[in-house]
Order: sequence, then structure tokens, then C-alpha cells
Amino acid sequence: MTASAAEPTPLPASLVELTAGHVRGEVLSGVLAPGERVGEEALCAKLGISRAPVREALRRLAEQGFVEHLPRRGYRVVVWSATDVLELFEVRRALELHALATALPTPDLPTRLRPARTALAELAEAAERRDWQARDDAHRRFHIALVAVAGNRQLDLIYSQVLMKLQLAMAWNLQSETDAAHHREGVRRHEELLAAIATNDPATATAALTDHGERTYLKLARS
Repeated sequence: MTASAAEPTPLPASLVELTAGHVRGEVLSGVLAPGERVGEEALCAKLGISRAPVREALRRLAEQGFVEHLPRRGYRVVVWSATDVLELFEVRRALELHALATALPTPDLPTRLRPARTALAELAEAAERRDWQARDDAHRRFHIALVAVAGNRQLDLIYSQVLMKLQLAMAWNLQSETDAAHHREGVRRHEELLAAIATNDPATATAALTDHGERTYLKLARS
């Protein structure tokens, strides 16, 4: 058998992304509730595509923490208890505080903060056009960029794993904030946090992070 014959046929990226985006949107909007089954056959029929890209999309969504695979039962929307979510937020906060405490002050802070500024600008733009999926993606990149300021690769890896589990709760949190206040409120909080970190003063930065208030609107009843 030749090498080319042994290689699997690559799936059309657009179909996988279409399916993943569709399911992710329904999870974030609440159309699919925590614990609800995500059927492969139903998705194939609804989107008019074959089973292969649907399976790949669900596999990716499982890696991202949106769905979970149950042996012999297929996929369902991930379920986190209120305790799980709060504990994960506590771990996330501890890692962020450690990153800032060890990184600041640093002479090249403006350079290190460029990715965070880019992500914040994209978050603001997405919020203005009410593209919630793009907003959530930018929000995640913003926090990843803040921790990356420490220049600690192992910390980055651990933090990314925590965010992978938290991103659904983070997305619900931002949407709850939008519903309760205004879509600019989340942007404003992150602008204030970035401004505090940009002072290059550890005390100012960690105080702002402690007061960030990202859990104010968290709907734990949905987990």
C-alpha cells in the first residue's frame, strides 16, 4: 500500500466548522441545555451533510469543553455543577494573579501587552455588532494574553486547560451581563483591567484583577 493510499481523505474544513459553529451557537444561546443530547443523525439531517464532518465537529467541541462523549450514548452538552464552576474560577484567578505578580514590573510591558490589546479591540468590535461567538473567542484570547505576559510556558499550558473547561461558563457569564446591563459593560471592565496592568505596578494590577467582577452575572443555575 502506498503512503498516499494509507492517508485518510481530509474532511472539508468548511463543513466541520459549519457544524461546530452551529452546535456551539445553540449551546451558548440556550437552545441546547446542559445535559441535552446532541444527536449525530439529527445534525446530519438539519445541516444536510454526511456523518463524517459531524463526528469531527463534535470531537472538536468535546475538546473545547462544550459537549462530552458518553460511551455508547453519543454526545451531550457538558454539565458542570455550581461548585465545579466556582472552583474553576478560583483556580483561574489564582493563576492570573500569579502571572501578574511574577511578571510586573517589566521593561518591555507594552510589547508583551500587544496581544491583549488586539484581543480587547476585537472583543469590543464583536460586541458592537453583537457577534457573540466572536466576542467569546476574543474574550478567551484576552485572558490568555494577560497570563502570557509572565513568559512562563508551563503556566500558559495549565491556564489554557482551565480556560478550556471554563469557556462555556465564561460565555454564559458575558451574555448574562449583556442581558442585565449593556453589551459595552463587559468591554468596559476589561478596558479598566488592561489599563491597570499597563501601569506596570504589581499592586495596582493585582488589585484590579481581584476587583474584576467577572462572576457578578454568572448564572450558576444553568450548570
